Amino acid sequence: MAKVIMYTTGFCPYCKMAENLLRAKGVENIEKIRIDLEPKLRMEMMDKTGRRTVPQIYIGEKHVGGYDDLTQLDKEGELSALLAT
Repeated sequence: MAKVIMYTTGFCPYCKMAENLLRAKGVENIEKIRIDLEPKLRMEMMDKTGRRTVPQIYIGEKHVGGYDDLTQLDKEGELSALLAT
């Protein structure tokens, strides 16, 4: 199973929905980077992704995007294959 990293906050409903989808796909470990607890990490996230909102999700080395991007991958049948790498 590919490593999953998610930039998140403690109060983001989309982050929780993304986590639920990933867990439903069999992901047991999600490395969460809490940008609300360490604000300097928000700048890191923005520099790496070019986006300001959470969640920002990486599967392996690939930046997937946010929750909408994740669900789109799932609808297209690509999420499971990406997680399996």
